[in-house]
Amino acid sequence: MPAADRLRAGSDGTAHRAHDLLVIRARVVTPDGVRRAGVAVDGGRITALTAPDARPAAHRVLDAAGRHLLPGVIDSHVHFRTPGLTHKEDWAHGSRAAAAGGVTTVIDMPNTRPPLTDPGEAAAKAALIEGTSLVDHRFHFGVTEQTVDRLRDLTPQLATSVKVFMTGHHTAPHVIRDPATLDRIFALAAERGLRLVLHAEDDGVFTLLDAFLTPPDSYASYESRRPRTGGIVAAARVIELVRRHGTATHVVHVSSAEESDLLRAAAAAALPLTHEVTAHHLSFTATDTRRQGARLRLSPALRTAHDQDRLWAALMAGGVATIGSDHAPHTIEEKVRPVPDAPPGLPGTQELLTAVHTGMRRRHPELPADEALLRIARLASATPADLFGLAGRKGRILPGLDADFVLFDAERTWCMSAEHARSKCGWSAYEGWTFTGRPDVTVRRGQVIYDGRGAHPWFGAPDGSWLPAEAPAPGPQG
Repeated sequence: MPAADRLRAGSDGTAHRAHDLLVIRARVVTPDGVRRAGVAVDGGRITALTAPDARPAAHRVLDAAGRHLLPGVIDSHVHFRTPGLTHKEDWAHGSRAAAAGGVTTVIDMPNTRPPLTDPGEAAAKAALIEGTSLVDHRFHFGVTEQTVDRLRDLTPQLATSVKVFMTGHHTAPHVIRDPATLDRIFALAAERGLRLVLHAEDDGVFTLLDAFLTPPDSYASYESRRPRTGGIVAAARVIELVRRHGTATHVVHVSSAEESDLLRAAAAAALPLTHEVTAHHLSFTATDTRRQGARLRLSPALRTAHDQDRLWAALMAGGVATIGSDHAPHTIEEKVRPVPDAPPGLPGTQELLTAVHTGMRRRHPELPADEALLRIARLASATPADLFGLAGRKGRILPGLDADFVLFDAERTWCMSAEHARSKCGWSAYEGWTFTGRPDVTVRRGQVIYDGRGAHPWFGAPDGSWLPAEAPAPGPQG
C-alpha cells in the first residue's frame, strides 16, 4: 500500500489552512537535544515544532508512536557510478538504497567514466540523473594533474569541494603523484574557497612496496600490501600543506589509529582539517577480510581491532567530523576475480545509519538511545551540511529548513539479508548481521520517499534535485 494511503488525513480545518504534513508523537532529535514534539511541514520546509499532543489541521499525519525522528542523513561519500559504470550501480538503485537507509541527500564522487573534471560537465551529469533519483544530491568535483586550472572556474552551484586521490585503484586511475602539483592544488583551493576531500594514502609508498613484494595471493596478505604506512605518510604531508596554505581539507575513510591521532592533533592546533570515518572501518577488521574475502577488500584496507577501537574512541570524543558510507558497489562477478584483480569497495549507503547505531549501542550499552542518536545526527547530518555548503537548508530539524527526516525505531532488532539490499549489485557485506535500529520512514522535502513498515517496502517519486550550495565554512565544525 502506498505510503500516502497509510498516512491518515487531517480531521479538522479547511484545506488552505491545513499543513501539508504533520508528524505527531515523535522523539525529535534537535540540535539542542531530544524532545517529545511534533513537526509541521508546508511547501517542503519545516514550519514549526509543535507540542507533542497538538493536532493542528493537516492533509497527512505521520504518527511516530514514540519513535525517534532524526534529520535526514547526508551521505557525503557515495559512488553512484553515473556515467560509465552503471552496470554495477545507477542512481535509480543507489538512491533507493539511500532512502531505505534514512539518507535524504548524497554527495557523489567524481571518479566515473569519464570523470567529472570539467565544470561544463556538471550540468550534463545532473541531466542524466534527473527523474531517477529519490534523494537530493551534490557532486564533488575531480582533478587530475592536467586539469588543475579548471578549479578556477568552479562556482558554488557546480561544486564547493574537490576530491583528490593521493593513490588509486581499479576505479580511481587519476592520482596526483607530483608534489608540486599537489601543492598547487592546495594553494588554488585556498584561493577559491574550495574544500579539498582527500583519499590520503601515499602512492609512492605503495609503488615502492609493489616493486619489492609479490602480488597478494590471498586476502590474508592484502593488508600488508596496502599498509597503514601509506596513510600515515600521507596524513603528515597533508598537515604540512594545510599549515602552509590554510586550505579547508577533509580526509575521508581514515583507517588507522595513527592517522586519527595526527588529524585530531592538527584540528586541535586550529588547522582547518577534519576527517571522516566509514561504517565499514567501524564494523569490520582485517580478520573479517581474511574470512569473507572479496566482499571486504577495501581501499583503504581494513586494519586491526586496536585501530577500530581508536576510531570509535575518537568518534565518541568528538574528534571525528563525519561518518560516510563510501558506497562503492561492484558486481559479484567482479569481486570474485583473482585476488590481485578484485576491485576494492562495497555498497554501504543503506547500511550506514543502522550499522553505526548498532556499533555505538553495543560498545556503549550504558548510553541511552537519545544520546546515541544525538551524536549520530551531528556526524551524519549537521556537520556534513556545515562542511559542504548545505547548512542553510539541510542537516537539522529546525523551522525554515528542508523537511528531511527519518523515522527511526531505535530498539528494533532485525537480521540483514541479501533480499533487503537495494543497490543494483544485489549484495551487502552485512548479510547475516543482527542490527539494532531500523529506518521505518524516510521523508525528503516533505514527501515520503521510503516506507518500510509493511510487508512490502514502498518507494516514492524519483524527483530528487541537484542542489545549489553556499560557500562552505572554512574550519573544523562542531
